[in-house]
Amino acid sequence: MSALTTPSARRSGPLPGGRNGGRRGREGLWGWLFVAPAVTVLGLFLLAPILMALWVSLLDWDGQSNPFTGTENFVGLDNYADLLTRDGLDREQLMTSLRNNFFYVLLVVPLQTVVSLGLALAVNQRVLKAKSAYRTAFYFPSVTSSIAISTIFLFLFQGSGAVNTALSHVGVDGPNWFTDARGLTWVVLDGLGLVDAARPPQALAGNEVLGLSWWDWLAGPSVAMTTIILLAVWTTSGTFMLIFLAALQDVPAELEEAARIDGCGRWGVFRHVTLPALRPVTFLVLTLGLIATWQVFDQVYVMSQGAPANTTLTPAYLSYTEGFDNAQYGKGAAIAFLLLAIILVFTALQRYVLRDRDAEGTTRKQRSRTR
Repeated sequence: MSALTTPSARRSGPLPGGRNGGRRGREGLWGWLFVAPAVTVLGLFLLAPILMALWVSLLDWDGQSNPFTGTENFVGLDNYADLLTRDGLDREQLMTSLRNNFFYVLLVVPLQTVVSLGLALAVNQRVLKAKSAYRTAFYFPSVTSSIAISTIFLFLFQGSGAVNTALSHVGVDGPNWFTDARGLTWVVLDGLGLVDAARPPQALAGNEVLGLSWWDWLAGPSVAMTTIILLAVWTTSGTFMLIFLAALQDVPAELEEAARIDGCGRWGVFRHVTLPALRPVTFLVLTLGLIATWQVFDQVYVMSQGAPANTTLTPAYLSYTEGFDNAQYGKGAAIAFLLLAIILVFTALQRYVLRDRDAEGTTRKQRSRTR
């Protein structure tokens, strides 16, 4: 009988219903038992609240009763329609918050990435002394309470604070940071004599898109928002520095030495060896920064609460005020889910832009060969 057994049959091994199949089934059961506590916790404290909030976003709920009894006023997508398609204060505030947050993301994410990478390169130098002291000093703002740092920045950027005092020594008259609603774009262009910020052109000020004029859309972050941007870059660069530092220490020294032998200078080694090796970590840093910047709340709550003239208003803070200040919990939840959709879209776009094209090309070649 064994002589008639073909090589393919011998290689195929025992049938799934045999001894090995039963063992694998028991291993799978034990695996589910081990992960059951984590799955249960995630389901109770993550998935269930998300589904509950999604249901609340479809209601006109004031927070005074149980929203899951079926007696609340079900409005469907009306909350989303008020925020996105219907003219009114709700859409104007949402678009203002999105504009503010967009410029916040546009400045904070590149700045904190470049600063953190520069700090990581600096403290990774072999000839640098007291590396531990520098790493601790750079990382210290990241572990300090954001509320405490925000309070300190309030004192630093007062009209007679330390920042304006330092600027006065170099002949610069600093603004009243937290009460200045002027857009940074028009402040710079006005200073260069290219635009009169007090008299916006009718072509920009007279045409509206989604409840805001082109003048407002293009104004850039306000002077007040600029202080929050500086705070965010200062407090987050230390954390991302450690991530870049760990990745830099994993870059093979042989590759850098080979690049130097081939005639590459310091910039050439950084461009052709270090940066490609840091691609996955750069994607991680950009993704974490993108998610965190779209969710900015605590600095706005402490430093400005949306003032002046809603130029520091963000979607996260607007969601909070709609629910807890205005008792419009349905609209507050709807804003939160719109913010989630924005984060997912930008993350997917970023993943597409930073994809590994070399790896994709290799995979396509392998597929074409197999065909």
